[in-house]
Amino acid sequence: MRQIQEILRLKYQNNLTTREIARSCGLPRSTVGDYLKRAETAGIIWPLPEGQDEKELLNRLLAAAPPEADRCASLPDWPHIHKELRRKSVTLMLLWKEYRQNHPEGYGYSRFCELYQLWAGALDPVLRQHHLPGEKMFVDWAGQTVPIHNGQDGGVWAAHLFVAVLGASNKTYARAFENEQLPAWIAAHCHAYAFFDGVAKVTVPDNPKTGVLRACRYEPMLHRSYQEMAEHYRTVIIPARPRRPRDKAKVEGAVLIAERQILAALRDHRFFTLGELNQALTQRLTQLNDQPFQKLEGSRNRWFETVEKAQLLPLPATPFELATWSAAKVNIDYHVAVDKHYYSAPYWLIHQTLDVRLSAQTVELFQHGKRVAAHIRSFQPGLFTTLEEHRPKSHQKHLEWTPSRVLSWAQTIGPQCGKLVETILQSRPHPEQGFRSAMGIIRLEKAFGNSRLEAACRRALHFGVCSYHSVHSILKSNLDAQPLEPELPLSSPLHSNLRGGPYYA
Repeated sequence: MRQIQEILRLKYQNNLTTREIARSCGLPRSTVGDYLKRAETAGIIWPLPEGQDEKELLNRLLAAAPPEADRCASLPDWPHIHKELRRKSVTLMLLWKEYRQNHPEGYGYSRFCELYQLWAGALDPVLRQHHLPGEKMFVDWAGQTVPIHNGQDGGVWAAHLFVAVLGASNKTYARAFENEQLPAWIAAHCHAYAFFDGVAKVTVPDNPKTGVLRACRYEPMLHRSYQEMAEHYRTVIIPARPRRPRDKAKVEGAVLIAERQILAALRDHRFFTLGELNQALTQRLTQLNDQPFQKLEGSRNRWFETVEKAQLLPLPATPFELATWSAAKVNIDYHVAVDKHYYSAPYWLIHQTLDVRLSAQTVELFQHGKRVAAHIRSFQPGLFTTLEEHRPKSHQKHLEWTPSRVLSWAQTIGPQCGKLVETILQSRPHPEQGFRSAMGIIRLEKAFGNSRLEAACRRALHFGVCSYHSVHSILKSNLDAQPLEPELPLSSPLHSNLRGGPYYA
């Protein structure tokens, strides 16, 4: 821009030739000549009028057509070219060739590109980027929250706004959630895919801890559930580079628009449920996507229907079901503990650590990526879910852990310990289910000694509290040294003021 002013100054103030001006400014002579012709056509004189800014000067030069050149009378249709660039494999070179077919005396390729960049630079940053239709969906949480009022106790909690936007059409999706944790993060993506009725080939998030365990420019580590969701929808998760907001400028702009045109419009509304808020968001979101662009033809919905919708991947037959992953070790009773419930695994995996996939309906166990067991999820704590095929045919051959062996081991400590372990094994539907408690009691002998454990087992049997936790509590509280409480005789009074039974005879 300053070079244009310099060209005008050197021409009209210093009276230099076009060649001298080009050499001084480091520009092609044709470019200098074009600027001077445009300035003459537009009636621009030097010095420039006071108050005329650079943008106004540029607009006057671009609008002016040199009288002798037919090429400048046929300025390319920049909005059409900008739209065509979003189509797959379309380049500026191809569009320039098509332009020259209709206008043989039109601009050369370098000038064509230069003028396009000048025109595109005046657009909003959200619309300036070029993305292939169906290529990318950008997602993020909005920084602004929405208060939800509790009509019963008057409390207020904050709802969080999730925003997703498609790269080519800028069609925007927004929905409020209770928090920004993993279940809400996954559900937000699933709702967005359903809203667009298709899936972009690449999903670009920021680096939230819920979805990206380790942010890295080259090899980011995704949460396993997040990666599983991406595989289900056949998309690819490519997080933005850390501290590079331009990588997700689309959603940054979409968040800003959602806050200004949706949340700001709802600022005086009072919401009592999350459903009420999302219903209001849906209405405003429809208006936003139907709203015409300010500097381009059409709207978000129109561009989506004509350019991008057909390029999206189809939705899978079934929606994604969120599952959490953890690790659990198979105990000697060939069960793993998951959410306070015990599920069986093949007995030959005893002492092995398995990956556990826990969903709302199922519990699956994996070893090295291969599923080795699957159960219907139970929400009853402390109970066992066992498949018969997971039981060993012969404990003597395969594991050497049998009820009789556990009982014999307990009896080596003492009769009271043996009796307690026998009571525990008999109280279970299957003796193997009592192995954990029995082994825990037997191992207390290393920490507290034989005699103390025997006394604690005697006390547990006396009071009918036959469990590992009870025995451990007795030992930890030193109750094993206390005598068992004898029953008080009722036949004779313990004090002179007590009358006793004979008084009423």
